[in-house]
Amino acid sequence: MRHGKKRMQLGRFTSWHDATIKSLAKNMVICQSIKTTLVRAKASKQMVDKLITLAKKDTLFARRQAQKVLGEHKLVNLLFNEIGPRFAKRSSGFTRIIGLGKRRGDNAEMAIFELTELKKKEPKKVKAVKEVKAQPTTEVGEVVDEKNIVEQKKEPKAVVKETVADQKKPQKKFMGGLRTIFKKKSDSL
Repeated sequence: MRHGKKRMQLGRFTSWHDATIKSLAKNMVICQSIKTTLVRAKASKQMVDKLITLAKKDTLFARRQAQKVLGEHKLVNLLFNEIGPRFAKRSSGFTRIIGLGKRRGDNAEMAIFELTELKKKEPKKVKAVKEVKAQPTTEVGEVVDEKNIVEQKKEPKAVVKETVADQKKPQKKFMGGLRTIFKKKSDSL
């Protein structure tokens, strides 16, 4: 009988179940936000919370315990150097599960499983675009000349694009390479 042996089976035998939980824990350390099924998220929540608790301690023994689960030194360093200090002031509540509704194909409950304190992303740097400013003039003739100058500046760009298109090599046929590999002996005679 299974008295007091409660766990989420996930429809798997023991080693496959453990591998699924470890895989979700690794992905949480890497991505910090995962879209998965609700049952898998609930099953792996305990493992991820334990890993973050170990990261808060930051001892050699804690690193070795995390190494057992994660299996890679880079992930252990990421956990202890970036994620652990973020949760230094918290005693619990390291992860959250946000329901998304049901998956279309098999009607499984989907959820977003993420850390409560995500790494803030820095905004991307936008390159400055140089603009050509026209000088204000009062005469009609000069304004027309400036428009012609702007049009002349645009034309060389179009010419360059045409020359690049002319230089492209014709694409090879898909079966061209495979025919030489699978050539029959009778074809060579």
